[in-house]
Amino acid sequence: MKRIESFCVNHNKLKEGLYLSRIDGDAVTYDLRMVVPNGGVYLENDGLHTFEHLFATYVRNTDYSDRVIYVGPMGCRTGFYFVVRDSISKEEVIALLQETMAFIAAYEGEIPGASAIECGNYREHNLDKAKAYARKMVEILRDWTPDRMAYAQ
Repeated sequence: MKRIESFCVNHNKLKEGLYLSRIDGDAVTYDLRMVVPNGGVYLENDGLHTFEHLFATYVRNTDYSDRVIYVGPMGCRTGFYFVVRDSISKEEVIALLQETMAFIAAYEGEIPGASAIECGNYREHNLDKAKAYARKMVEILRDWTPDRMAYAQ
């Protein structure tokens, strides 16, 4: 089988940050890398799960909601994929994710979509971990620019 593009990225050179992963027609996939791959520290399922609920809920409640295609965790538990329509500029994506990380870092209250009716694993959530992941990303993305979105060769 043909190797998929994400397996062609040198994960030994990848650092935390925001990267342009691929463009498929008008769908643009961003790689929100939250921990260093193969570094021995990975996002824990309960925190990752809560982070995903808050991330997806927030971006789908902004002015960009009709251009958000997908928010989801990477199977390796090192980050998230964020897929949007190409009508959102790189600068807008950076600003949106900066706002999203600040929202998650400060979030108080019930986790959206975390009941047995709404979620297939509603018992596995951890708001404190999600907030810690977001606080770290607030710092990483603070001065992020489009020229930093390319993967290291």
